[in-house]
Amino acid sequence: MLLNNKNTIKKGFTFLKSDPVMNFFINSFGDQIDPLDRFNDNYALAICNLIIEQQISFKAAITIKKKFDDLTKSLSNVEILNLDDKEIQSIGLSFRKVTYIKNILIFFENEKPNFSNLDDKEILKKLCSIKGIGPWTAEMFLLFVFHRPDIFSFGDIALINSVKINYNVDDIKEIKKISLSWKPYRSIASLLLWKSIENKFFYKKKG
Repeated sequence: MLLNNKNTIKKGFTFLKSDPVMNFFINSFGDQIDPLDRFNDNYALAICNLIIEQQISFKAAITIKKKFDDLTKSLSNVEILNLDDKEIQSIGLSFRKVTYIKNILIFFENEKPNFSNLDDKEILKKLCSIKGIGPWTAEMFLLFVFHRPDIFSFGDIALINSVKINYNVDDIKEIKKISLSWKPYRSIASLLLWKSIENKFFYKKKG
């Protein structure tokens, strides 16, 4: 059961529709969510792009990722590793992010990890062993690259803010309780919540 399977999305929608907020999202823009928009079968580069996204705006991330793609599209991972740090910085990345990107490329070249037989926790642990990768980046990898259906990141500010606005809650314990009601389709709920806050299109309780 993976997110890149349309049947999984359909089943997720059917399950989530019992939640009035999710039902509103599904009817309003369910056909617009795309779990494939960050997929790259080169896992190292997929994670590098997630590193680029860290702590910058959505629009800035799109611009810099495009520049990174232009810089690296004809290069192997080893050739990217051999690029001068300043050349990578020139597309708008900090020295620290360039270091993290090279850490990722080195890890994949040396370890050649096989994630296919690992569960979510095992993948999170392995990825977080790389300097520069924290829980958020690893969770985004699981959702957007490995298409795991039950990922919810409490470290994603936009996601948490969307829950706060749409459900009119502020307490993190209440947010955790609400998110558990979406199991085993928390990834789909997350995609809907992101779409809501990106478009500033929020649920309003009737009455």
